[in-house]
Parts: sequence; C-alpha cells; structure tokens
Amino acid sequence: MRDKLMDAVKEAMKAKQPHRISTIRMMQSAIKDLEIANRTKPDPTTSDGDIASLLSKLVKQREESAKIYDEGGRPELATKEREEIAIIGEFMPKQLSEAEVIEIIKGIITETGAASMKDMGKVMSALKERYPGQLDFGKASGQIKSLLS
Repeated sequence: MRDKLMDAVKEAMKAKQPHRISTIRMMQSAIKDLEIANRTKPDPTTSDGDIASLLSKLVKQREESAKIYDEGGRPELATKEREEIAIIGEFMPKQLSEAEVIEIIKGIITETGAASMKDMGKVMSALKERYPGQLDFGKASGQIKSLLS
C-alpha cells in the first residue's frame, strides 16, 4: 500500500496535479501517524487492514465535511472534499454491496452462534477483523440488529 502511494505521488508530480499530490501526501501522513500510534501496542505492525480502516475513516470525515459545506452554502469547498473522496477511494479495497454484507453477516451469525442482541459484539468484532475498510460498519450494525431481533 505504501509503495502504491509513493508511485501515485510520483505520477501526480509528473502530471502536475497539485490537488492529487496534496491528498495523497495527507494519506501518507495519516498512515505515518497510525504507525507511530501503533508503536505502543504489543503488536507494533501496521497491516493493510489497518490502513484500509484508516482510509475509510478519512472518507467518512470528508463526506461529513462536504455535507456541512453544502448546508453552509459553500459548494466550492464541498466539491473539493468530494474530489478528495474520489482520490482516497482509488486506494481503498473494493467496497461490498449491501446484499453481500447481509450474506456475510448471516454467515457470521451462524458461525458464532449469535442468538440475541447480547451477541452483537461477537458478530461486529468478527466483521471488523475480516473485512476492514470494505464496508460501512455503522450501516452493518443496523443490519446486525435487525437480523438478531
């Protein structure tokens, strides 16, 4: 992932795309911050799954910012945020569709033997462990609730 980002920065520099360069560098900076934060943990390695989760957080932040800018009458800033979302999205793993997510959740529920809302944590942790950055966990938690109810 890091090599892919470095190559993308070089390509953007050659193509003279300053907005793309700044967005990719921001992503590299966020990854570096994550690696520094992980140094205090028992397992200091930063996996591609950790990076994918970080990228999905960056996208979510930009979506919220774009919404706020739209509400505040600043469409030019909202457009900039959406452009950053598109650039970040190029480096994220393929996002799962809603139907795929429901099937995965059903499989995890049967696998873990989850029967009630008390078991939601088990299902959520298995989902986060296996599919980092590939789905919106906020929406997934609602789907888990409806399937366990």
